[in-house]
Amino acid sequence: MQKTINSHKKQKGLNFLIIVSVLVLALMAITSEAVSSSNLDLSPSTEVGHLSEQTNAEHTHAEVSGEAEDSGAAPVTYEKTNSLPKIEQYVDIVYTVVGIGAAILILLGYLHITSGDPEFAKKSVKNLRWLKVWKTPGPEEVDKEKFEARRIRLLTAVPILSITAAELLIFSGRMGAAVWIHIGVVIALSLSDIFLKDPEIHRIYQAFMLLPVLRLINLSMPIFFETTLYTFIFVYGPLAIPVAVIILNQRDSLEQIGITMKHIVPYMIISVPLGFLLGLGEYLTIRAGYLIPDLTFENLLKLTIIMVFFVGLVEELIFRTILQSRLEKALSVWEALLITSLMFGLMHSGYGTLQEILYTGFVGLIMGLAFYKTKSLPFIAVLHGFVNVFLFGILPHQLNIWPGF
Repeated sequence: MQKTINSHKKQKGLNFLIIVSVLVLALMAITSEAVSSSNLDLSPSTEVGHLSEQTNAEHTHAEVSGEAEDSGAAPVTYEKTNSLPKIEQYVDIVYTVVGIGAAILILLGYLHITSGDPEFAKKSVKNLRWLKVWKTPGPEEVDKEKFEARRIRLLTAVPILSITAAELLIFSGRMGAAVWIHIGVVIALSLSDIFLKDPEIHRIYQAFMLLPVLRLINLSMPIFFETTLYTFIFVYGPLAIPVAVIILNQRDSLEQIGITMKHIVPYMIISVPLGFLLGLGEYLTIRAGYLIPDLTFENLLKLTIIMVFFVGLVEELIFRTILQSRLEKALSVWEALLITSLMFGLMHSGYGTLQEILYTGFVGLIMGLAFYKTKSLPFIAVLHGFVNVFLFGILPHQLNIWPGF
């Protein structure tokens, strides 16, 4: 009896921690969004989808390049000294720390609930009364395999539709409503194991939970620099922590994660021209501005490191290593590819153009197929990184001198 009481107390405490953490993260997102909206002229952004809602790429390009050549004034420096008072910078730092901490607490609390005392789970889905409506009546027994597949598809559709709704709200400019839907998704997925005692669904929900957490971390990030190049570090660096926790919790092998050196040399060679083609297609879709002032070796190296080891690696871990691989085991290969590609495209809704969502969904499908065939995370991460290097570095500098570009 005493053990049951302690178990309930522990559950209530952890649930309270998760909900408070999500609400704090939401506060960071809403407040930061309001600040950035009032200072768009000081904070241009051309991020690869997740940060793009702050402003559009063409405006960034115009601000960075400016009219320096025509006016004869001194060249515009790419990274200017922040003009905001120091006190506001300190407030931004506090927002960042609290936002990151809240996101990590959400995940850790969730993992603690689902991997702890089995008494936390009240009932299995099979024991829920409303589940009986799914069964086909008749004298013959229901095909258990088909029934299980149908149940997994239905439960998987819930986070898909919810995240889709939130991203479509971002697409239409309703940021506040989107934030609250993402909050609801994180809370629901966090507490789902209380009702669903199913390890397979548990792992799928862990994967989906990273998407709204990514969006909320992104929106809670303050703007430290006029260029968003360094913002990638503040978003994807902390995000690597919950990604690593989930991978360790699911106990996948190195082969399942995609960590392999097999055929690494040809893959690295192929990633450059393929990254150029995919980057060119995206550049023609959104006309992105550049994130580096020129194409010197130092700037290209800096851009490549950030795009490969932060953006490319972390996003591919989320979408391919965790989400796609988990859906492949639960559903089918093509269902996993299509769902992952859909989510990858929708997470670029901040650009506000349907063409960008469709194109990045197509790119996600190409990368998903490549990962399925090669099972090589280094190849996919480098390919993803080079797409962004061409999109936000080389192509804007080289093509803007040509008529029509």
